[in-house]
Order: sequence, then structure tokens, then C-alpha cells
Amino acid sequence: MAGLQAERLGLYISIPFCRSKCTYCNFASGVYPASEHGRYVERVIAEMAAAGGWAERMGLELPRAVDSIYLGGGTPSLLEPELVTRLFEAIRAEFAVEPDAEITVECAPGQLADGTLAALAEAGVNRVSLGVQSFIDREAQVSGRLHNRAMVLEDLRRLRRAGIRNLNVDLIAGLAGQTMASWEESLTVLVDAGVPHASVYMLEVDEDSRLGREMLAGGARYHAEAVPTDEAIARMYERAIERLAEAGLRQYEISNFARRGRSSRHNLRYWERRPYLGLGLDASSMLRAAGSEGEGYVLRSTTTDDLKAFLEGEEPAETAWLSKDRQHEEAWFLGLRLNAGVNLAAMRREFGRERVVRALKPVEQLAETGLVSTDGKTVRLTAQGRLLSNEVFQEFLETEVAELGEP
Repeated sequence: MAGLQAERLGLYISIPFCRSKCTYCNFASGVYPASEHGRYVERVIAEMAAAGGWAERMGLELPRAVDSIYLGGGTPSLLEPELVTRLFEAIRAEFAVEPDAEITVECAPGQLADGTLAALAEAGVNRVSLGVQSFIDREAQVSGRLHNRAMVLEDLRRLRRAGIRNLNVDLIAGLAGQTMASWEESLTVLVDAGVPHASVYMLEVDEDSRLGREMLAGGARYHAEAVPTDEAIARMYERAIERLAEAGLRQYEISNFARRGRSSRHNLRYWERRPYLGLGLDASSMLRAAGSEGEGYVLRSTTTDDLKAFLEGEEPAETAWLSKDRQHEEAWFLGLRLNAGVNLAAMRREFGRERVVRALKPVEQLAETGLVSTDGKTVRLTAQGRLLSNEVFQEFLETEVAELGEP
């Protein structure tokens, strides 16, 4: 495959270190000795330096121009200042970071030392995402968070004093002990904080978190019995959409809300299927190449989620080229996450009329149940569809597989 790539690149760097593991967390992160931090950063830097060669072996040319960088976790703010400086020096040595690039770092409230904050600002970080989850101290405590409301508000002040004003706050609807009244209080504090971006997630129940496993088993540890019902969580989510819109934070994606011009440029890259390179533990990449006959190919890869294996230099654990049909499926379920929806003309240009006609069959079925809407030009999730988005995507994919005659 010939590598034809003129697009700009996004970088995602996973920093998996936490001071404590939250009960609801299903990410590949954990509590590791601080002595591992330096070794890990050096391994990420080595992985970064080798990325161009890896891409070449896969038949790709890795873009060098970078317009978004995202350090996620885990808790990247736990890194010592010298490690922050070392990491960003390496990024700029390997890539051409554009002057107006969006550079985001996730931080845990109360876990951002003065020296680390200064190093982030010096490195050009211009956006910070705070994993607050709840402004109610008791709810945060039983979920395994180590902060209280006062710490969050103080960190927002410190970040603004450091010149970082593009701020996001995460909240979770469905934490143990949460009520509609306490949820309203969290929303009010968030609005009063004046942040330009918010992310609101509904609690996920799966086997990848301690709380999820306990709920599935019908146990009581981690206050599992105090988790609100699905119906209550749905009402909280719907109220968040209303309350944030009233404050000028408009929903632009299932879980994301922003003032005008403050949508997360890096996260939009995922939903719009633009290329990104993931580095570090359990990090995903999506890169494009041109096929021999002009048909686009997409390479998706994910690194290992085993810290020891990663530190020993294991190459991506999963790597797969997506066929045009698989890309078409992705374009639907990623595009539908956005309130803007899926543009049918753009889909026909990229994938051809036949594929789009095939896809409109499940769209019609979903429209009949009130989960999507269409005006013949654009397909969007309805308010009910956003609540049941996983079911919508699953039904769409199952219908697509049946149409393709696959097992």
C-alpha cells in the first residue's frame, strides 16, 4: 500500500498512574510506584521515536504536523515537573506542533502540584480537563475520589492564574448516593464556575470496574446498593442537557457540552474519523493510507494494557486494516454521536450510493421507534436515541452485518 497522508495528526498519550483507583473506573490505570513514572515516560518517548518506522512498515507515512495533543489517564498531573518538560520536549523534537494546537492534559483535583502546573504552562498546555465527577463531597468520597468541592474551585482559580482558561469539568450521573437534588447542586456549581466545556457521563455498569462487577453480582460493596436506578440516571442526564443549555453550554456530542468555539478539537477528531496516534498503555491509533486502486484504507491499532509488557517494548497488541464496509459502519456510529448527525451527501461521496442505500434500511427502522430522525439530508439521534445510544449502535451494526451476509 502506498502511504499518502497530508492530513494533520492528533497525539494521544496515556499516563496510567493514579493515586487511588475509583470504584467506577474501567480504564487501564492503577496505583503504581512513583519510581515507575520516569521509566514509563522514557518508554513513551522511545515509542514516539519509533512510530514513524512502525508506520512505514505498515505501509503508511506518519504525518508530522500535529494540531492536537491530549494527555489522558490515569492522572497525568501526577508527573513530576521534569518529566512533563522531558515529554513535551520529545514531542516537539519528533513532530511539528502547530502554533495554535490544542494541548489538553487531564488533571485530578487536589493533585496538581505548583511545580507541575508551572511546567504544564511552560510546555504550552492550553486546556485542562478536571475529573470532578461530583461537587458533592460525600458522593466523591464513596466513589474513591480524593478531592472535595473546595479543592476543585481552588484548582480552577490556580489554572486561570497560570493562563490556562480553556477548562473542562467531568461529571458522572449515577454515582452511589446521588439524588436529583444533589445532581442539581453539582450542575449549579459547575455553571457558576464558568467553565467553557463540560462532559457528562452516565454511569457504566460492566465487568471492567469494581463497582460494575459488584452491581452485576448483586452485592453491596462500594455502596452498590445506593446507585440510582437507570430511570433516575436518565432523568439526571436529561436535566443536565437542559441546565447546561440554559447556561450557554450547548450539547454537541452525546456526553459533551461547550460554549461557542470551545468544543474539544481533539475529541472531535475521533468522531470525525481524522487520524491520531496513540502512545502509552492501552492507547488506540487511527491512521489512513491510500490503497493500490484508490480505495481508502484505515488502520486501527491498540497498545497492550499490561504495564510490564509495555515497559518491555511490546508492539501494538491489536492491529487491523478496516475494509470499506467496516469504515462505513464506523462513519455511522461515530457520526451519530454528534448532534450535527450524519450528512448523507458526504456519506455517498465517501462510500458510494449502494452502501448508503443499504444503511438507510436500519435508519428507517430506528426512525419508526423514535430513536433517530432524518430530513432526507441528515440523520441524527433523537433525545431518546442519545439515552439509548449503545442500543442504537448495536442494532445498526447487527443490521449491517446481516445485509452483508456475514456471520
